[in-house]
Amino acid sequence: MVADGQARSQGRRRLSRTPPITAVWPGRSYPFGATWDGEGVNFALFSENADAVTLCLFDAQGRHELQRIPLRERTDHVWHCYLPEARPGLAYGYVVRGSYQPEQGHRFNHHKLLIDPYARDFVGTLRWSDALYGHTPGHRKGDLSFDRRDSAPYMPKCRVLEPAFTWGDDRRPVVPWHDMVIYELHVRGFTMRHPAVPEPLRGTYGGLASAPVVAYLKRLGVTTVELMPVHSFVDERRLVDRGLRNLWGYNSLGFFAPEMRYSHSRKVKEFKTMVKTLHSAGIEVILDVVYNHTCEGDHLGPTLSLRGIDNASYYILKEGERRFYDDVTGCGNTVNLEHPRALQMVMDSLRYWVEEMHVDGFRFDLASALARESGHVAHFGGFFDVIRQDPTLNTVKLIAEPWDLGHGGYQVGNFPLGWAEWNDRYRDGMRAYWKGDGGVIGEFARRLTGSSDLYGRSGRRPHASINYVTAHDGFTLHDLVSYNDKHNLANGEDNRDGHNHNLSWNCGAEGPTGDAQVNALRERQKRNLLATLLLSQGVPMLLAGDERGRTQLGNNNAYCQDNEISWVDWTETPERELLHGFVQRLLALRRAHPSFRRRDFFAGRPLHGGQQKDVVWLCPNGEEMTSQQWEHEHARCLGMLLAGRSIDDVGKHGRPIVDDDFLLLFNAGGEDVEFTLPASAGEPWQVLMDTAQPSGIAGAGGVAPGGAVRLQARSLVLLTRVSTLAADAGGEPPASSQGTR
Repeated sequence: MVADGQARSQGRRRLSRTPPITAVWPGRSYPFGATWDGEGVNFALFSENADAVTLCLFDAQGRHELQRIPLRERTDHVWHCYLPEARPGLAYGYVVRGSYQPEQGHRFNHHKLLIDPYARDFVGTLRWSDALYGHTPGHRKGDLSFDRRDSAPYMPKCRVLEPAFTWGDDRRPVVPWHDMVIYELHVRGFTMRHPAVPEPLRGTYGGLASAPVVAYLKRLGVTTVELMPVHSFVDERRLVDRGLRNLWGYNSLGFFAPEMRYSHSRKVKEFKTMVKTLHSAGIEVILDVVYNHTCEGDHLGPTLSLRGIDNASYYILKEGERRFYDDVTGCGNTVNLEHPRALQMVMDSLRYWVEEMHVDGFRFDLASALARESGHVAHFGGFFDVIRQDPTLNTVKLIAEPWDLGHGGYQVGNFPLGWAEWNDRYRDGMRAYWKGDGGVIGEFARRLTGSSDLYGRSGRRPHASINYVTAHDGFTLHDLVSYNDKHNLANGEDNRDGHNHNLSWNCGAEGPTGDAQVNALRERQKRNLLATLLLSQGVPMLLAGDERGRTQLGNNNAYCQDNEISWVDWTETPERELLHGFVQRLLALRRAHPSFRRRDFFAGRPLHGGQQKDVVWLCPNGEEMTSQQWEHEHARCLGMLLAGRSIDDVGKHGRPIVDDDFLLLFNAGGEDVEFTLPASAGEPWQVLMDTAQPSGIAGAGGVAPGGAVRLQARSLVLLTRVSTLAADAGGEPPASSQGTR
């Protein structure tokens, strides 16, 4: 894109039969991006510090430049024009001219083609070349050099989108927070090996919307899929050089365009069809979004979009050293949401995905980075205030990953009202308890009951806690009980990447083994962790494939493994069938009984005139635990009694909702325990579940109050009985009760 390259540009133009655009109108400064209005296309790009902006038009495949149009209109730092002859499908990019002074924070380079940050669609893919850098890589001046090579041949191009789509009567399922069960999945990894998905659709939005996959999700019993990043992203050069790809997608190029590698049709409407299909099945769609940084990396990274459009406005620069970025993300840069236009870009993106793509909410990667003002997470203003008052966004699901890598970035429990959070203290507490660590039963109990210590003080409810034992980042459930150490050599970083503090236990052998006892214990530990997760207060999140024993062979950082390591294996085995059935029954149980999805925290006292506390903690002798017993280092066994009459909620007729009584017995120790049941009068207890059994199903028979249950080592037993008060005229049975015995 050199200044004297007009002849070359004319040569490219002769390769196309597309006539040049002759009419250029002033256009409007809003909306941003390329907007088709049915008659023509309006282009608008913000750059506060640019000297000139040029719109570059390409053929439909984005391979040949056709024309350049200087944007002569500028309103409030927004450069704009209107092309009445332009139509959807037109490929374009920008060249932005300004000063190249990295030490002052300016990195304009008019030789580099730039992506419109508001682009709704892309054509082509990025091909790595030194020409993509604003500076000459390896030059003795480092990033202070100025590179004059044309980057256009190596860049994807933006494409004007025709937004029309027949949504029909599509509407958000609006699953209540306390009824949600989140299923975190990767569009490509979930469907790549599914035998019932047509091969051309595997790994795509169309594959996720296919009948076999939707039926699987419905039968499993999840309410909400949380898709790992689907914003357009690029593979890092260092990965490409090693023959790898970025699978996870936390490397955003564009915040408005869906990633086309997941589209069989290469059309945006495939994503919309997926959302509509899942909605028809009553399943919500939440997107994992990355607004904290972009794929342009640190000061030595490429110039692809924001860096070349207005580096000093879009990124947080180091005070006094504006050549460098203030990086709290670990990815080289941090988007500057203190700048009103950068903040507007993120807000416009969020609204676009809700209004135009019909998604139901967002999980924000490294959300603490979005809260930083003047470098500190001093309070949750700016971005969070804007969302709170936004009539579109304050009605969707908002979930924070409540930390970043900067000072003071760990903010679990501190996000504002209306936000839920990934609760890593839940993850660590449950892993430590079932691993057999001592002195953790207090932490275990707090997390099991919804983490009121984290969320109750601010007026939030148990659903503010997104409970998980495993997620995309870290071991799968199978690997959590099969490996003591990470095994990430396939990533090409000498096993240095990934977490070292996994709180995992291999049950006696590292990795695959033929030892039947070790394998049986691993299956039991999976059942223990899954049962605990799905019977806890708060919103449970399952990692896709955990219900099928998916393994990554000990890789706890498989972000670059776009292969069988990361793809869900749909091959059936007896162990997988048993585990899958166990999870289905657990989810049906949770769905049927409000005792496991209470809307409020436990009060520790009787409610609605009952005689029994809403929750009672028991020792193996059947007595209520004392404050001293919570501190015992050796304690591994405890019970939790849930009174079905003491649910602090009312039904549609205004009467208190009642449920059966439930008793959960936990034993993370290595020895069997004779657990005496409470002697309070009532119906006999029925054993619903025993994780010591391969199927998780307990044998028939009841246990009288005051009787004993043999609680095997490292197992969980669930018992139930009809509450003596549940049939009172003043009570209302759970509306969703389906009968779980």
